[in-house]
Amino acid sequence: MVISQESKVIGNFLFVSLVFLISLISLNNMDWHLLGLSFITVFLSELGDKSQLAAIALSGRSNSPRAVFFGTAAALLLTSLLGALAGGAVAEFLPTRLLKAIAAVGFAILAARLLFFNDSESQE
Repeated sequence: MVISQESKVIGNFLFVSLVFLISLISLNNMDWHLLGLSFITVFLSELGDKSQLAAIALSGRSNSPRAVFFGTAAALLLTSLLGALAGGAVAEFLPTRLLKAIAAVGFAILAARLLFFNDSESQE
């Protein structure tokens, strides 16, 4: 399990490293605050999530934790790329304030469902 947790941290580090290397092409246009905010947000949200649990389970059953690491790191890179591209495309059509409002309402709905409508613990 220690290898899997380290692999997740290394995967997040590699993701940020890749973003950093790509950004070296255009340092003048880099928003460093946004880069740091993105890293912290994704890093904290990825700790203990389903993808990390899947990586732990896969590496525990396999003889090659390195393959699990590279597979999960590639998946995280691809999903992050798709999210960034989708966000950029949507931002072309909708104002930023509306996007933030939609995201806030979505998270509020998820929070309300978790707090008030999650009866799976009481049924067990």
